[in-house]
This record gives sequence, C-alpha cells and structure tokens, in this order.
Amino acid sequence: MPIALFLYAWLGTDGSLSVIPLVLLYVLFVVWLVPWGRRVHGQTQPLRAHGLEATAQFGRELAMGIVVGLVSLKLLFTLEGWLGWLTWQPAPPTLVRIALEGLLVGLAVGLAEELLFRGWLIDELRYNWGFTPALWASGTIYAAVHFIKPWEAIVESLPSFPGLLLLGLTLGWARQHTAGRLGLAIGLHGGLVAGYYLVDVGDLVIYTEQVPEWVTGLNQNPLAGAMGVLFLSFIAMGLRYLPKSHDSGVSYQ
Repeated sequence: MPIALFLYAWLGTDGSLSVIPLVLLYVLFVVWLVPWGRRVHGQTQPLRAHGLEATAQFGRELAMGIVVGLVSLKLLFTLEGWLGWLTWQPAPPTLVRIALEGLLVGLAVGLAEELLFRGWLIDELRYNWGFTPALWASGTIYAAVHFIKPWEAIVESLPSFPGLLLLGLTLGWARQHTAGRLGLAIGLHGGLVAGYYLVDVGDLVIYTEQVPEWVTGLNQNPLAGAMGVLFLSFIAMGLRYLPKSHDSGVSYQ
C-alpha cells in the first residue's frame, strides 16, 4: 500500500502512465513469492507449487485452454448473429495485427491474474479452509476488485459481478481439473480475453438491439449478459464434473 500510494501520487491514476504502478507492484509480488513460499511454507519450488510449470503437459493444457476460450466465444457470437441479435462487419485490414495483440494481451492478463488469484491466493486460503471455501473466497475477491472505481461506474457495471464470480470459479475448477497446474486456467482466461479483444477492437459486430442489453451484455460485455453467463456455465459444468487429472498420483483438492 505505501508503494502503491507513492507511485500513484507521483504518476497519477489516469493516462498511459497509470499502468506502470500496477506492473511494478505485480513484479514485486512475483519476486517476493519465492522467498515467501520457501520461508513460510517450506516450498522448494514456490512457483511450481502454485501451478506454474515448464513442462509439455503444461503447454498442452495452455493451448487447449486458448482453443476452448476462443471457440466458446466464437460460438456465442455466431449464435447471437444467427438469432439476429447482432450483425457481422467486414474485417479491418489490420485484423491479423489486432489478433496477435489480443493473444499477447490475453496471455499476459491470464498469467498475471491466474498466478495471483487461482495460484497464490487460493493456496494460502486452502491451507486452513480446504479447496472449495478457498475457491469461493478467491472468486468473490477476484470479482470485487474489478469494482474499485467511482460509485457511478460501480452501479453501471454491477450486473457483471455474477459473471466475474462465475469466471473466477470456472478458472479455479480448471486448475483443480489439471492436478493443480495453471496452464488450462491461463489458456482459458487468455483465450476469452483475446477473443473479446479481437471483436471489440476490430469492430467486428454491431448489436441490433432486438433484445434487451441484459441478454447480450451491458456495454457489449458478454460477462454482463445472460447469454455470456450461460455459455460460461457450460464450461464451468464441464470442468466441475468431468473426471479430473491425477498425474503421478497428484490430487489437487
């Protein structure tokens, strides 16, 4: 908090420089994660204990998550287009560049948020609470921090809270599904962000307003709409109830 207050007082909270404190604080978090894990919990490889691995299995799960995220979002927009709720627009000449930008942004966001919320935070809480209470607490915190903004903006974006909570739970189940690895969660998170980035920045769709905004998403945010939550629920149920991975006898509960 003292570091954050100093940086924001120096650089401000608006404009392009406002992202610098966030990046520096996150780097500081990762740096201290290693000695914290070793000294407090006796972990020889703290980052691995929190789900990060340099293995082929991790890479396969990362790729699978990206595909699931992109395909599910594509199916959502395709269905809404077929129902007449949106119309597709011509692809801009810079579509490939936007797609690559979206993938990089998605993976960066996925890595940062998954290591923090589904990695370290869930692990700290589950030591005493067990996995399920820790997952719900982490998911609630994850959704709540998206509302650190002026009151008017909180009220306007409040309908997205259930979707954000469900996303947090889904990504936690993704980690549990893969014996504690974060590859699937990072990939799924990154794929959803990348797909939405492509549609939003590329101006690929226009909503026809044939149905209320709460159906397709307030402010064109799928997580703030019934259809987006419905599609995310299908992913969540698949991760929650399909058989989990127990590699080498490892069970993440």
